[in-house]
Parts: sequence; structure tokens; C-alpha cells
Amino acid sequence: MSKNLFYLETGCTDPFYNLAFEEYVLRNRKDGDYLILWQNQNTIVIGVNQVTQAEINTLWVNENSVNVVRRITGGGAVYHDLGNLNYSFITDYDSSEQLSMERFTRPVVAALIKLGIPAYASGKNDILANGRKLSGTAQKIIGGRILHHGTLLFDSDLSAVQSALNVDPEKFTGKGMKSVRSRICNIRQMLKDDMELPEFWGHIKKELSNENYVTGKLDEDELKAVLLLKESKYDTPEWNYGRSPDAGLHIKRRFPGGTIEIALSLSGNHVSSISFFGDFMARKPVDDICSALEGALFDEDTFIDILSQFQLADYFGGITSDQITDMLFYSSST
Repeated sequence: MSKNLFYLETGCTDPFYNLAFEEYVLRNRKDGDYLILWQNQNTIVIGVNQVTQAEINTLWVNENSVNVVRRITGGGAVYHDLGNLNYSFITDYDSSEQLSMERFTRPVVAALIKLGIPAYASGKNDILANGRKLSGTAQKIIGGRILHHGTLLFDSDLSAVQSALNVDPEKFTGKGMKSVRSRICNIRQMLKDDMELPEFWGHIKKELSNENYVTGKLDEDELKAVLLLKESKYDTPEWNYGRSPDAGLHIKRRFPGGTIEIALSLSGNHVSSISFFGDFMARKPVDDICSALEGALFDEDTFIDILSQFQLADYFGGITSDQITDMLFYSSST
């Protein structure tokens, strides 16, 4: 992050508004670096490439009036409540930088260590302490700018986390863990000296900004644009529930880089449609790759050639071209 940092707050706990606010800043505030701290009332936030119905406990969600909203970043579904604090970094993206995830998690880890918590970055997008997850992160690149955002489980209702989400049992294979609740932990219970969330908020603001920030706000026209984006996108069932894996061929595999599902239809021996779903760490829209593959010959060499034209790490995180083509040409459908 540069020395000039603008600090913003959304001013509400409406998840549909907050995600619209974040996306608006990413797309429209092109100069300077931004730190946004925000909270959502009880909400499941779905990754951009996930199938909503497969991720949520619909009965529990309806009975408990839980919001469901899709974000623009990859990764898996998470549960937010007012015991959770979210942070967003927005800055210029340097495509030559290989450690962009570590670049952003480093100051968060340092902020937690200052509170006496033995935090460390782990895996593709988590921050852990004593082997238990405190934070998950994700990224998005748009127009030369990168959004990196994450959760900080300060004092969340962990039983609600477990009840709200349908957890893929493959995520726990070989981990010796039995549930989401057993893998996550609240920051508050690890503190040497107890504090309330407002004090924690102040600590995170201070540490992530290095006490060198300008408090900013969106002007009236910008706030109107945020409301329009909320109403036209984040409030709609098409955005929040619209993705579906219905297709002639449906394959799902879990790799160290995440879970990926491929839904594909053929017309003759050519691809008529293809979609990718999962909790892989996409920073760019996989629609770009789908468009390139549609109409292509359903042939391994053809797919390898098309996929080689993309920096796949930006679209699929740690999932590789070989893993994708092996799924399609050497795996049976599920």
C-alpha cells in the first residue's frame, strides 16, 4: 500500500448496500489507496462462482431471516454477523507481483500479533492461529485495480456459522476435523486482554493504515450510484441465485487449490456451453475463459491451447490447466 490512504466506512450493516459500496469504489475511485471497514447483519455471502442452493441450509436461512448475497470475488461461502468485522483494501494492481495475497494479509497478521494472538497466513486464503481459522480472504481485479477483502471473526455466533452453511465434506478429508465450528475460532477468546468490538475496530483501523490516512466519504452523486448498483444487481435473485450447473456433462473435483465443478454441453463435437463453479480463488471473471471455449472443438489439445492464452492463476487460483483438462478428458462425470 502507498503512503496516501483514504479510509471509508459504509455507514450501515445492509449486506446488499455494503457490497455495492465496495464494488463502486473499486470501479470508480481510481486514484489512491483505500481501506474500508464494514459489518453485515446476519448474512451468508456466496463466492462469485458458487451455486447458491448448494452452499446454504435453505430451511435454516428462511426460518432465521438470514440474508443471502453473492460477492464479486472467488472463494467459498461465509457467514457474517455483527460479531464479525470486514476489511477491504483497494489499490493499483501490479501484474508482475507474484505475492499479491501475502502483500495484503501481512499487515492483518501483524495487527493480530500485536494483540498477543499467534496469527499466521495459511493455505490459499486463510489466516489462522493455533490451527484454527480467524479470517478468510479473496481478491478481484478490475480495470487495473485490485480489491482484497477479508473477514475477521471477532465474536461471531459460531453455531450460526455451522447451521447456515452446507459444508462439502471433502473439505475436511484428512484434516481430522468434524465441522466448520471445530475449524474456526473467535479472535476475542484468544485475546490476553479482553476488549469490545469497537475497540478492536479502532485497533485494526490504526494498524492497517499505519495511522497515516485521510478520512473520506462518497459524495451525493456517488451514493446515488451505490444505491442504483444495489437495486439493479445485489438486490436481485438473478445475481444471488442465478448460477446453475445444469448441463450435459457435470464433473466435480477437489484439489489443493479449491473445489471446481465444470458443466458442459456439446453440439456435435463442439462446445455449445461451458461453466465453471467452485470456491477457487478467482480474481478475474471465468466468463472470459468460458467465452473462449464456447464453439471450440471438444479436444484436449484444443483446450490446452486455449487455456494457455490466459494467466490461469488469475481465474482459478491454484487450479492448473492440467487439472482442468484431466477432469474433462480423463474423468467420469458425476
